[in-house]
Formats: sequence, C-alpha cells, structure tokens
Amino acid sequence: MPIQKSLAAIAACAALICCMGANQNSSKDRIRVIPNETERRVDIVIDGRPFTSYIWPEKLAKPVLYPLRTAKGTIVTRGFPLEPRSGERVDHPHHAGLWFNYGNVNGFDFWNNSEAIKVEDAPKMGNIRHRAITLTKSGPDQAELEVDADWISGKQQLILKEHTRFVFRGGANFRSIDRVTALQALDEKVVFHDDKEGVLGMRVARALEAPSDKPEVFTDSNGRATAVAKLDNTTSRKSSPTPTAAPRPSPSSTTPASVASI
Repeated sequence: MPIQKSLAAIAACAALICCMGANQNSSKDRIRVIPNETERRVDIVIDGRPFTSYIWPEKLAKPVLYPLRTAKGTIVTRGFPLEPRSGERVDHPHHAGLWFNYGNVNGFDFWNNSEAIKVEDAPKMGNIRHRAITLTKSGPDQAELEVDADWISGKQQLILKEHTRFVFRGGANFRSIDRVTALQALDEKVVFHDDKEGVLGMRVARALEAPSDKPEVFTDSNGRATAVAKLDNTTSRKSSPTPTAAPRPSPSSTTPASVASI
C-alpha cells in the first residue's frame, strides 16, 4: 500500500477511536461509568454526583460495590473495614458494601473470608478475584458495566468463572442497580450446598441498624443461636437524620434476588 494511503488509513482509524471515546462519556450521558484500573475501581457517577464504585482492593476476598449513596448523597453502607467511621461497629470484616457470594460452595466458604481469618482456616475459605472489565457504557438513562471474575477454592483451584452485568439508573429521587450474574463450572461438578449465608448481601450504615436496649439472641432455622450486643444508635442519630425507611431486622441483609434498589 502506498505511504499516502497508509497514513490516510491510520488517520481514519484514529478519528474513529476518538469518536468512540467521545461517545463513551458524551455531554448527554447523565450516568457515567469511569474505569480506573490502576486504582482497582470503576466509579459510577449520576448527574455529576458519585453514586457507587465497583472495587476490588487487595484486602477484600471479593469485588464489591462500595460505598452506596442515595440520590441526595447520603452514604447508606458501613465504612468498616475499608473506611472506618466513628461510632460504627467493627464486627464481621467480610461485610463490605454490596456483594455477591455464598457460604458453602463445594465445601468452601466464600462468604466469611477476610483478613481476620486464621492462617489454619484459610484452606477452608474461597476467594473471588476480579479478572477483567469487558464492557463500560455510559448513557442518558442508564449505564452498564460488565466484568469477569474467578471463584477460587481454598486449594487454589479455579472452580467457577463469573460474568456479571451491572445496570445503573438514577433520577432526582432514586438510585437503582440491576445485577445479572452467570456462573460457569469448569472441570468438576459445583454444588451450592444449603447454607444460611448467601447470595446478595449489604452491610448498612449505623443509622440504619435496628436499635435495641438490651442484648438479643437470633436463632436460625437450624436452631443455631447468635448473640448480638445491644444496638444503641443514640449517638449515631445525633449526627445523622433519622431514617424514614423501616429499620432492618439485622445489620446485614441478604436476599437471593438479582436486583437491589436504594
């Protein structure tokens, strides 16, 4: 090919790439997806205000959405263990933001894994490792993010491939997230054994915890009791508006649904 034609082709390709980049986050895109792989995060911005971020920090055993904010900018997720705040509880370090995993996959616990796990218990745990961002799409009405991740057992064996699609929406008075996750087994049969922990969890901010004036004992369907110290939110409520929503029955809520709205 003559040099002039080669240069013309290169210029055309460069123009196309620039055009695609401009369309990715144009001035008409109210809801923007902003990847920053160096910082191990993808930020979601609605009408110029931060909504949430998809993050995969080294200190967590799974990717999470953190923090989550209302349309008015109020943070509704707990800060600990990523950004501890005064007055909040510091139990369950595996409770961070909004996450997806399970307590018993082929005998490995993906739910409870964290930096607090004892070395001798590590082989019993599972990790979910972010692998790739496969799609980012900003838009006027919604934004999309697609990612790949690996579910790795305590034996350091890859047992599941995950592909997840997030759809983010928001308006003057609402924010919403759709999550559609596909899991693909590889060389062996994978069983999600009956377990009390899974699959979608969110740890809420202190002001959204259900208060009590005495210690409580919660018993699951298998008769296992869990003692919880009293949840006195008086201090938190002095610095934060009283929630208008009904209080949650516990500091973390789990549901098998694939859609979460706040």
